[in-house]
Amino acid sequence: MAGAKRRIAVVGRLGISPMARLSLPGRRILAYLALRGEAVARAVASEQLWPNAVDEIGRANLRRALWQLPRGWVSTAGNDLVLEAESDIAEAHRAAARALHGDPLTLEEIELLSNDVLPGWHEDWVLPVQEAFRLLRVQALEMACRTMTAGGNFPLATRAGAAALSAEPLRESAAEALISAHLGQRNRHEAAQCFRSLEQRLRVELGVAPDPSLTKRLVSIGLARRNPP
Repeated sequence: MAGAKRRIAVVGRLGISPMARLSLPGRRILAYLALRGEAVARAVASEQLWPNAVDEIGRANLRRALWQLPRGWVSTAGNDLVLEAESDIAEAHRAAARALHGDPLTLEEIELLSNDVLPGWHEDWVLPVQEAFRLLRVQALEMACRTMTAGGNFPLATRAGAAALSAEPLRESAAEALISAHLGQRNRHEAAQCFRSLEQRLRVELGVAPDPSLTKRLVSIGLARRNPP
């Protein structure tokens, strides 16, 4: 690809670099190809992007949208469409894979994994990617929290744990990981606050108490009561 390196962001919000004016159909095509992460047949793209249109109309919409795109963003290989840009979702998957493998993350990687894919988009071709990526990023952030706690990097560990718990406030394993990071940093107040917040959310949302092993751990160091009101 000649010229400036093209990038598209779909984690957190849609954005492109270098900046360019895009029509709504053009934005959808770039986002769609970025989420697919591979060449896509024209017929498949038109059917998924315009599911309620007859084939002829869908193909015409696709041709028009491609014509409106700035030159160089999408190329063709036979009947396939190829995105000629790097994508932050690919970077996010690489960071998540590293975390799940037991490697620490950088602050930039934690921030990237702290966002969902295209929040506010509800089209059928987006929803499965959103759900899968949300689970992946929460698991990766939690694992990164544990890894970096074990390695003594408590500031980044708490950042990762807080991001995981923010994404899934009822995830007890994420709360446990974050509490461990706080305690490793000798921040008992933050650990107790995290436990009490989890305890309240579980009681209100599910009508249950936190896992007994976590409660016992906090009770043993005087940060929780064995039988809360």
